Amino acid sequence: MKKWTAVLLAVLWLSGLLGCSVNRGNGPAGEGAPGGRDAEAPVELNMMTFSFAGGGWPQDHVIVRELNKRLNIKLSIEWIPMEVYGKKMNVMAASNDFPDVFLIEGPEFNKWKDKGVFMDIQPQLAQYPNFTKYLSQEYLELMNPKGKIYGLPFYITDTRDSLIIRKDWLDKLGLRMPATVDEFLEVAKAFAQQDPDGNGEADTFGFSFSIVNGKFTNLDAMIGAFGLGNEWIEQNGELIPQQVQTEELKQLLAFLQEAYASGALDPEFTTNKVKDPLAKLEAGKVGIATVVPNEFYTSTLPAIKRSDPQAELVQLIPPKGPTGLQATHTIVNTSKIVVNANIEPAKQQKALELLNYLLSDEGYDLIKNGIEGLHYERTAAGTFKKLEAFDIDRPQLLSVWFFRRYDPEVQIRKWDDPVYVENVLKFYENNAKYRWKNPAEGLSSETFDQKGLRLQEKWMNTITKVAMGQLPVSAVDEAAEVWRQEGGDRIIQEMNEEFQKTKE
Repeated sequence: MKKWTAVLLAVLWLSGLLGCSVNRGNGPAGEGAPGGRDAEAPVELNMMTFSFAGGGWPQDHVIVRELNKRLNIKLSIEWIPMEVYGKKMNVMAASNDFPDVFLIEGPEFNKWKDKGVFMDIQPQLAQYPNFTKYLSQEYLELMNPKGKIYGLPFYITDTRDSLIIRKDWLDKLGLRMPATVDEFLEVAKAFAQQDPDGNGEADTFGFSFSIVNGKFTNLDAMIGAFGLGNEWIEQNGELIPQQVQTEELKQLLAFLQEAYASGALDPEFTTNKVKDPLAKLEAGKVGIATVVPNEFYTSTLPAIKRSDPQAELVQLIPPKGPTGLQATHTIVNTSKIVVNANIEPAKQQKALELLNYLLSDEGYDLIKNGIEGLHYERTAAGTFKKLEAFDIDRPQLLSVWFFRRYDPEVQIRKWDDPVYVENVLKFYENNAKYRWKNPAEGLSSETFDQKGLRLQEKWMNTITKVAMGQLPVSAVDEAAEVWRQEGGDRIIQEMNEEFQKTKE
């Protein structure tokens, strides 16, 4: 009996050592969730994030089950359509009934970040090292008070979108790739006037853009080239809004007037929806447009090849403005991932453990590519092949709609063609050189929240008429003055007050 007892104790001791050695990540210490697998009952966590086309997962989803197993949790996810997400947040705020861990949009984050709603993650950073290893320090600090981290950043590739041009049209008309705004205009005129598609009709245009919520969309390269800010610009330590940069606006609008009068600019720009300029490129009606690099190879290029098999599209580097400035479409997503400050500490730690794990090698691979053997498989050649279940289960939704590394390859899968990957990353590499940062990103103004959209639409109404030649360029001065008098000056004051706080 003593002999068997000794053997049993030795086995139990050895099992304990093996159990303690389990690491939830597949990298070095700190990659996965801290500690070993718990023998205790799973911790219940509820999460909320937004959803788009197709909606989110059903509750009993294979990735949720996998996370539950790996992290000893019982996770439930509420997927809220993006168009009603803000309303949902306001209802929760009224009853002070927030989820355990959730995504929140920038304006609401700013409104509640000092109200005791969100857990301060700063003291926990040493315990969860993936937050500083795989997230940008710049965006970790964005909108968070000095010395505190109430929210983790929702990363997007800030210089993702790119200009694209019909190289076959350039070649047919004997034109060079435009390198300046003047050359851009001359090429755009030729695309409109010299029948580049060879059908004998005047039915093509050089470029197009849209106006959405009173703002130019898909015109970033031109706006930045003429010295205008990306909504705001910093001059001598002060924030200046685009609406009052009258001299730079006059140069841009003189450019647009000439483009519109010559036919180089799509005359339907005032009624275009966001995607219309790209749709017109795909239909062979526009020669220059803005594309998403990933979608360019999977959607845009196949679409234009169907209408014109000889079409050739290449990236267009942002043209230089009169003073040599170049700019590419640059945005920062101000949404944050937060942990409820008012749940019990055990739940808070599990929520942080989950977020830390999603950034680890093992966790990130799971939410990007799914489960090997179910969503993809390894081939005999050592490459990977996507399986049908990937498109059915959509295992990538957490990395697309909730949380991911600061990673330009976030939407590139391990089975993607290496040439496709190289081409997409080349777009990103080129664009990053012309980052056009908005220094006011993440700041808030109460007056802007109340009046900003109405003021912007009124201002843009005048600007649009100038672009179409219906008003003289000098009308820009009056539009700026009206904007300032009807609330703009107050917006400038409030934004600069917030801006100075970031420097303290």
